Amino acid sequence: MADESASAFGRHVATLERTPRTLAAILGGLDDELVTSRYGEGTFSPYHVVGHLIIGERDDWIPRATIILEHGPDRPFDPFDHTATIEPGDGPPMSDLLVEFASLRAANLESLRRLGLDDARLGLEGTHPDPALGRVTMANLIAAWATHDLHHIAQVCKGLARQNRDQVGPWGPHMGILVRG
Repeated sequence: MADESASAFGRHVATLERTPRTLAAILGGLDDELVTSRYGEGTFSPYHVVGHLIIGERDDWIPRATIILEHGPDRPFDPFDHTATIEPGDGPPMSDLLVEFASLRAANLESLRRLGLDDARLGLEGTHPDPALGRVTMANLIAAWATHDLHHIAQVCKGLARQNRDQVGPWGPHMGILVRG
């Protein structure tokens, strides 16, 4: 089981390392109209996604890991606004957001490495502020962080693809990414 835990942790870190480069490759150099368009009501545009990831890097993942290490399940995590983002009209250009996200992520990955998360520490528990989620392990937190990245990369791709829905003609119904959901 220990090898499995270490292997999963390594895969999650690999995902976290790749996310800034992936987003830069997908979004770098695209025009503002493309990166600020939403794919439906109440959705994030690619710009919103990167803004949201920046706020998460500042306020969510490493602070929660620190709470687990310092307080265990006795102190719930600070709540995190899952709709928090940077608005296109108020924020810097996408190129600046991508640089900031990459910088914050590199610093957080260095912080993560310094935490010395061996199998014992990956099993430590914390308490999510949402009672429905309750107790979580450090391993859960790291897995959720990596999966959160993948969720938002998919959301970026969906937002960009949605821009083409009227141009793809008869292929539209065969491209699941164009279907709202």
